[in-house]
Amino acid sequence: MSDDLNDAAPIDAIANPLPQWDLSAVVIPLLRGVVYRDEDAALWDALQALRARAADYVAVLALDLVVDEAEGYAFVRSRVQEEDEAAAKLPRLVRRQPLSFHVSLLLALLRKKLAELDATGGEARLILARDEVVEMVRIFMPASTNDARLIDQIETHLNKVIELGFVRRLKATHAGQAPVYEVRRILKAFVDAQWLADFDERLQAYQQHLSTSQTEADDAQQ
Repeated sequence: MSDDLNDAAPIDAIANPLPQWDLSAVVIPLLRGVVYRDEDAALWDALQALRARAADYVAVLALDLVVDEAEGYAFVRSRVQEEDEAAAKLPRLVRRQPLSFHVSLLLALLRKKLAELDATGGEARLILARDEVVEMVRIFMPASTNDARLIDQIETHLNKVIELGFVRRLKATHAGQAPVYEVRRILKAFVDAQWLADFDERLQAYQQHLSTSQTEADDAQQ
């Protein structure tokens, strides 16, 4: 028997060759956004295999690689620069995006919904219908007799959250179905306890202002 057979690749490996991932194919998706295990299992497996090299690569760009294996997502974020006047200030590769108050409010409410879901130990996915989102935010919006306009405003804020990648719109399962959304768990990485505490203080001030404005409006009508 020829020794060539001993050196040959197994028949199964020939029939089902594994895709070859290079470092660029892993890093580029990370620089473009969040990598989710449930959206691209092959990319996720490649990231696990090349994780150390990917972390070293993005470190050169002053970025940190964050991988949450329990939740199934990975992303890069700007490294906190030390306050050293002598050191050169590096430009941010990952841009900060200023958020309006109502977008911040929606993020905080969705984050709390995730915490409530986790506390119950039930479903892993947080799925909300559009009406649920509207009712969740409505009580923090100025009173309005135009319900359609109010819903449009809330949907505008929700679309911004979708654009940021914290929520995704699910496909309708039947004709005429109302919009349904999934809150992505990566929200937990960006909205921590301190962020919520700081926002709660702003929210109290906002609610007080909202209450005062409504009282003044009621008095003016009398």
